[in-house]
Amino acid sequence: MVTQDFEAKAFVPQFTEEHEMLQKMVRDFAQNEIAPIAAEFDESGEFPLATVKKLGELGLMGIEVPEQYGGAGMDVFAYVITMVEIAKADASHSTIVSVNNSLYCNALTQFGTDAQKEKYLRPIASGEKIGAYSLTEPMSGSDAGTMESRAVLNEAGTHYVINGRKSWVTSGPVADYVLLFTMTDPEQKHKGVSCFIVEADQPGFIRGKKEPKLGIRASATSEIVYDNYLVPVENMVGKRGDGFKIAMAVLDAGRIGIAAQALGIAEAAYEAAVKYARERQAFGGPIGQFQMIQQKIADMKTRIEASRLLIYNACAAKERAKKTGGRYTTEASMAKLFASETAMFVTDEALQIHGGMGYSKEFPIERYYRDARITRIYEGTSEIQRMVIARAELGLR
Repeated sequence: MVTQDFEAKAFVPQFTEEHEMLQKMVRDFAQNEIAPIAAEFDESGEFPLATVKKLGELGLMGIEVPEQYGGAGMDVFAYVITMVEIAKADASHSTIVSVNNSLYCNALTQFGTDAQKEKYLRPIASGEKIGAYSLTEPMSGSDAGTMESRAVLNEAGTHYVINGRKSWVTSGPVADYVLLFTMTDPEQKHKGVSCFIVEADQPGFIRGKKEPKLGIRASATSEIVYDNYLVPVENMVGKRGDGFKIAMAVLDAGRIGIAAQALGIAEAAYEAAVKYARERQAFGGPIGQFQMIQQKIADMKTRIEASRLLIYNACAAKERAKKTGGRYTTEASMAKLFASETAMFVTDEALQIHGGMGYSKEFPIERYYRDARITRIYEGTSEIQRMVIARAELGLR
């Protein structure tokens, strides 16, 4: 069990021996088991089920989940360490890990009943099954209050009947359980959203088209259609109308995960750029001797380290929130905003340093570039992050 004293406001952690052992273990697995197959799965778009199962066996699919429910019982720093190392090898794998940990497991750990945790959290945290989080709809993204899907209580009062279409469900094509947010009281807008755990093998659960994506292609994403799907009332997470509150609380954790993913992608691109700048010869020496290349390296390194500190700051805020019951929304949004934009900046500069070779699939730079782009969109766009941060600072709701 990893424990630290987070009462102090300092945000640079002193990692324990357990953290260091975890980092080495994850790095070895990621570089030896994931990195060699990343390009192949990116090309095919196939879900990497075998390595995902191995991640579960290593305890990496429920890092912050208490051990009594099948998790590793570690802290958020352990989660960030894991995300960075896996993202450096392959962003698709880190996306799968993020959804399982930050969104699905985090929601049930915070808001689920003991019975729900035993039935629906344990198998996901242990890696036996795969979880998904479903909020977005074709006409409802950042504005969750406009979602069109509906959950109506049946006459017997035993089940909710769900109808509607959900889009951009990460792990949707393979998920066993889905954390679904849908309208129970549409007239109340976002206050009428409720949260349910749904099982994918029940009638009325229809997996739609798999999305052909620019990046993170091995992380399967699809639509899900609900056609008179019956979900027991005991599968509601929290109270009726608590869905939006749960979704936003969970997204705080998700934004830390995506910030860590972005950092991992940026680190991989940066390390490749430094190596290339040392080895590539032009005009009688390595291109790293040129001041314009040196400027790029300096800017990349500085933004990476600034991102790391913002992520650690968000981690410390989350650990404090576990004790106080408070929120860490602003810290998470700042980390996600800066790290995701850093990932795009660094991968772009790394591709430029590689020149034509960076544009070729013979090098992983073009994959890093494509994978980085989504980090500015999911778990809240950069525009939404700026709005969240500014409204908090201005005291607006």
